[in-house]
Amino acid sequence: MDTHFQSIATSLNISFKQVSATIALLDEGATVPFISRYRKELTGSLDEVQVAAIRDLAQQLRELDKRREAILKSLLELEKLTPELERKINEAKTIAALEDIYLPYKPKRKTRASVAKEKGLEPLALRILSQSRIDPEQEAIAYINDKKGVTNVLEALAGARDIIAELISENIDARTKMRQHFTQKATYKTTVVKGKEEVGIKYKDYFEWEESARTAPSHRVLAMRRGEQEGFLKLEVLPTEEEAISLLEKQFITAKNACADQVQLAIIDGYKRLLRPAMETELRALTKQKADEEAIKVFAENARQLLLAAPMGQKSVLAVDPGFRTGCKVVCLDKQGKLIEHTTIYPHTGQGNLKDAGWQLTKLCEKHEIEAIAIGNGTAGRETETFVRGLKIPNVVVVMVNESGASIYSASPLAREEFPTQDITIRGAVSIGRRLMDPLAELVKIDPKSIGVGQYQHDVDQNKLQQSLDDTVISCVNAVGVELNTASKQVLAYVSGLGDTLAQNIVNYRNTHGAFKNRESLKKVPRLGEKAFEQAAGFLRIRDAKQTLDRSGVHPERYELVNQMAKDLGCTVDDLIKNVQLQKQLNLQRYVSASVGLPTLNDILKELAKPGRDPREAFEAFSFADGVNAIGDLKVGMKLAGIVTNITNFGAFVDIGVHQDGLVHTSQLANRYVANPNEIIKVSQVVQVTVVDVDVARKRISLTMKTEENQNIKKTNAQAKPKPQPKEEKEVAGDLQAKLQALKGLFK
Repeated sequence: MDTHFQSIATSLNISFKQVSATIALLDEGATVPFISRYRKELTGSLDEVQVAAIRDLAQQLRELDKRREAILKSLLELEKLTPELERKINEAKTIAALEDIYLPYKPKRKTRASVAKEKGLEPLALRILSQSRIDPEQEAIAYINDKKGVTNVLEALAGARDIIAELISENIDARTKMRQHFTQKATYKTTVVKGKEEVGIKYKDYFEWEESARTAPSHRVLAMRRGEQEGFLKLEVLPTEEEAISLLEKQFITAKNACADQVQLAIIDGYKRLLRPAMETELRALTKQKADEEAIKVFAENARQLLLAAPMGQKSVLAVDPGFRTGCKVVCLDKQGKLIEHTTIYPHTGQGNLKDAGWQLTKLCEKHEIEAIAIGNGTAGRETETFVRGLKIPNVVVVMVNESGASIYSASPLAREEFPTQDITIRGAVSIGRRLMDPLAELVKIDPKSIGVGQYQHDVDQNKLQQSLDDTVISCVNAVGVELNTASKQVLAYVSGLGDTLAQNIVNYRNTHGAFKNRESLKKVPRLGEKAFEQAAGFLRIRDAKQTLDRSGVHPERYELVNQMAKDLGCTVDDLIKNVQLQKQLNLQRYVSASVGLPTLNDILKELAKPGRDPREAFEAFSFADGVNAIGDLKVGMKLAGIVTNITNFGAFVDIGVHQDGLVHTSQLANRYVANPNEIIKVSQVVQVTVVDVDVARKRISLTMKTEENQNIKKTNAQAKPKPQPKEEKEVAGDLQAKLQALKGLFK
């Protein structure tokens, strides 16, 4: 395993010691958040991303070792294992290298080469491959055998070439060269399937397209693959045939004679029939894996930003799930998010109903001392917002909230459990209101994939996507911290060291015995042992605990240390927390020990300064421009405020309040070159944009964030001349409205 530790260390540019310590902690059952937060001395202050990377690489290497053991066992059973072969297998660093070594010995179905060997043609093949000065046709006469099915010279030579072709295709050096050649030189080449030009129009940009497979962006790789899977595109991932065959000829042709001519024919056949399909399959898998990783990274980062969006906090909220004909569902929530009243209003079905709806909303706000109104951003969202703002209810903030995934929650078993007597529309409205109060606490109730910020999320490896999103949710929940006495089962399940079973046990214990008085009482929860307590305690808060440190992120294992700090200053822990001047008097170096270093001591000091601090930003209300409610209201050159709803590798989508997100291409994000959009913006951020182009027919809006002197604004709304490369926003073609709705951000 030491070799693997060094491999991981080199890959991540960290030390062997850091890798070794981290894997030891993981093997002991420690979680990623716990390791990065409370074991900094052991890991050298590795962050969550690095710890997770070590975990994933270690798992990959363990899978490699499993395959290595299986191959060695197979070769031993086949009586093919030699000391030299065993050495090569043990030195193999990748699955591909292992499979190349094993390939010649691997039990396989009947092949043309195996049939030729059964006919006794292997000696002829080896004689020809040696390229000695013989006449292959004359040599082949000796192998004619009617009983074995070799009736003439041509059949004998053909069988010999089949054997040579397979030998070449299984040669380790040849496969290595081909693999490198395909990786460096192959191109993605797409053409439209004949007769599918009209039905596959959303892939028009790929009807005749070619680019390097090595540098193709992930979104285009996934788009081309999707077009192929849907039957609209023909896709090849190949280098030029001549170059590939030339490389093989340089390796295997050692003479200029008749035998060499036969070898050359075998090379061409072996490449086309055996090597090329194998290498194309490998390269497709490799580029797909790379594209998946990039897309998943984008998804996870967007999800993180949504989950950590600013909470309004504990406010009395009136939430509206808008609708036209069926009316708007209205719910009133108390400061803890509890449903206290609900009704339906019809502001969009006639003047009389409009007045009645206004009267009802105003009375509800007065009755329940409403502090904020949350309006879902779906159908009738902007119209409902205009209606509500027009009421001018005093001291009430009006906020548009993303309702993506609310319908999924409202139909879920969890929602039925929470609101067994309410229909799904009321449940959805409650979810909208709670998202305004605390987006993290509400969004953890639905599958992260339903949040709607993914780039080709259904095309990527679903297991890896789920792992990444689970990591993201766990990271966010533990970064914020969880109030032990009010958190839902769903939130508790994401706390380090807990999971579904212990989360349910905590809720059951809370319901039976009342609120937890301190962290120590967690140990009374059934099945919550010392290890789970160690992993979870630091991330759980008890707001009204007598022990002040139970309200903070200081781990119970360090309470004694904090008590010593207070004692040394001649004060209580409460005094130390309240008094910044006392905190400044602490000489942290004095408390450094074998188990506690400056990283942990600095973290403790931060917690003493702001116990249980929330890393999320302060909430700020936002509203769209008045009079701009539909795409037809847009004019080129118009300056608007918007909310970033989704970030991709090719730019960012921004909601400007017209039921259609606009795209700010990476080239339009700033006056300078931007390699990574996340350097400039984040999801839910308010940005100022200028309308560059509007294509009403195709429902496409182009925006820029450049300063005015650096803008290239079109003077008309005419469609731009197509650029000589696929348009990145093609992902949202097809069912355009549904796709763009899925890209909406969290807050309006």
